[in-house]
Amino acid sequence: MNVLAVFRQEAKGLWGDGKGVSLVAVAVAWGLLNGTRMVYPVIIPYLQTAFDLSLTVAGLLVSVLWFFAAIGQLPGGILADRFDERTLMTVSTGIVAVALGLVITAPSPLVLFTATALWGVGHSLYPIARITFLSNLYSGRLGSALGVTMATGDVGQTVLPPIATVLAAVVAWQVGLGFVVPLLVVAGIAIFVTSSPQRSTSQSTDSQSLWDTLGVVTELRNPSMGFMTGILFLYLFIWQSFTTFYPTYLTTVKGMAPSVAGVLFGFFFAVGVVVKPVAGTAYDRIGMRKSLVGILLPAVAGFFLLPIVDSVWFLVVVTALISTMLGTGAVTQSFLADSFSDEMQGTGLGVVRTITAALAAGGPVLFGVIADYGYFDQGYIALAVIMAVVVALTLRMPTARQS
Repeated sequence: MNVLAVFRQEAKGLWGDGKGVSLVAVAVAWGLLNGTRMVYPVIIPYLQTAFDLSLTVAGLLVSVLWFFAAIGQLPGGILADRFDERTLMTVSTGIVAVALGLVITAPSPLVLFTATALWGVGHSLYPIARITFLSNLYSGRLGSALGVTMATGDVGQTVLPPIATVLAAVVAWQVGLGFVVPLLVVAGIAIFVTSSPQRSTSQSTDSQSLWDTLGVVTELRNPSMGFMTGILFLYLFIWQSFTTFYPTYLTTVKGMAPSVAGVLFGFFFAVGVVVKPVAGTAYDRIGMRKSLVGILLPAVAGFFLLPIVDSVWFLVVVTALISTMLGTGAVTQSFLADSFSDEMQGTGLGVVRTITAALAAGGPVLFGVIADYGYFDQGYIALAVIMAVVVALTLRMPTARQS
């Protein structure tokens, strides 16, 4: 198989018929939203000083962001089934911009936590609307389209944290976070202008009853979907725990300068720019099992090696190994999107993402407690073991309904 020819074919399919402009607008906004969330880990030391927070409380702050970003995805999925996704994505970017304004002007920890919760709610409106929008726009190429947007999310996560680190050090942490606000406003306007309303079969004129919505849960009894939901939960738990404190770990345990730690943290997501489109294409072409195992095995090795490596260049290699796990979302969410019926796709994804992400939001605060007691290295060994469990679940997963 000519890999270059395959990617050219996929790129042509994604850009053709005027779809590319909409894809770019949606992807750029997604990159800004995700990149902004990853600014929090690099400014945790500043927040600890400004609001007198311990690592445990700082972890709780990030958990609040993840938790509210999770619980809002069920109503976000329902809204995506009933209304125009373009409007939902535009509103999402606007709410996040307002919330960030409140965070950087917060006079107390209470206001900081409240604004962070609003930030999470605003973010929660975007993910499902993005997936159902792309599902309608790219029939037969959802994996590739989703992989591209996820990769763009990693571009944001690669670029924004180092910029925030420099601005926080040179000017103030508020500038390091607040510079994203006008960019989000522009991105929201761009989505509304460049994207056409996607009115699909999943958006019927008849409102779904609460019973119909709760009925989505019964579909998770299907063994393959149940396994995939469990895999998604464990992945999110690992990902949230790792990303919350990795910059802090690099500065406090490995002795790196904050600027170097910020660049290495950005490099973690930079690898995802390559991994996620590859993972999405692999899902479309070779199926779920092989693509997912290939993504996760290097991450297992990386987590095991992290505590014993101190050299900057070895840490670059280990970070690259761990970052292969970033392709997991392109596989798991494409699989779940393909598994639900058209009528319940948005709601189904909302239920799954709400359950898994809400439970996984406990990861940062739990890891913060471990870090406060001085067991940073042991925490990463635990993440390696959990990742190995995910690989085992993937290998044992029933093949029914597999794409």
